Amino acid sequence: MESSPDPLLHVVLFEPEIPYNAGSVGRTCVATGCKLWLVRPLGFRVDSAQVRRAGLDYWQHLCWQVVNNWDHLLQQLAPGRLWLFSKRGTRGYHTIDYQPGDALVFGAESTGLPDWLLQRYPDRVLRIPMRSQVRSLNLSNAVAVTVYEALRQWHAAGTAPEWFSKS
Repeated sequence: MESSPDPLLHVVLFEPEIPYNAGSVGRTCVATGCKLWLVRPLGFRVDSAQVRRAGLDYWQHLCWQVVNNWDHLLQQLAPGRLWLFSKRGTRGYHTIDYQPGDALVFGAESTGLPDWLLQRYPDRVLRIPMRSQVRSLNLSNAVAVTVYEALRQWHAAGTAPEWFSKS
């Protein structure tokens, strides 16, 4: 686990099930300077070859941490702002002014975030718009869409990291 003093964002996977998705999300986190948090139980072992294969050789550069449950996450992370992503959200992910250090929380691939968590933060539940023919986006795609929206906003405001603005 590589340390990073100030990750741009915190990406939280709540009880992820599929190692390839976690690996792909990890790769996105390395590419964007985000920290990855995995909240147990996990549907795979973090030392799994599948996770490493999906993250390719980038996993060694990933700043990541596994926590036992939601309360443990909050003790370790102490985020300023949480944003929870769900198909049941009523606010669009693109309507938020993301801030460095925000935590983006995504649920398990088969069930999403649990009701108790969505009810705990009702004003923090966001949705990625999509056509009705699709139940949901792939977890790693949803993470990438959201992280790059935050970077796009920061670029437009002139506050994006230098590497993002290079052509």
